[in-house]
Amino acid sequence: MTRSDLVEALAARFSQLTQRDAEFAVKAILDAMGDALVKGHRIEIRGFGSFSVNHRAPRMGRNPRSGESVMIPEKRVPHFKPGKALREQVDARTAEILKRETLQPASMP
Repeated sequence: MTRSDLVEALAARFSQLTQRDAEFAVKAILDAMGDALVKGHRIEIRGFGSFSVNHRAPRMGRNPRSGESVMIPEKRVPHFKPGKALREQVDARTAEILKRETLQPASMP
């Protein structure tokens, strides 16, 4: 799902929202989440998951083309951990899809 898909789904679900209002809502939420992560805060959405910032220490890497060692600087990277409800929902849906695929007869060539 892309950002524009999310905007369309929001506008379709809530008829009182115009496409433009849905776009502003999605932008506002994503901007607020981005700002919180930049400040080092943790974002928790119950039933969905949590976003946090992980620290990666500096390390030595290798340039795959030349083989020479390269120093990789430290960095902070966003991290998402799905919540229990989301994990269970995805797992159940995946099992349902796999079950359906195994029950369908193979097509003849």
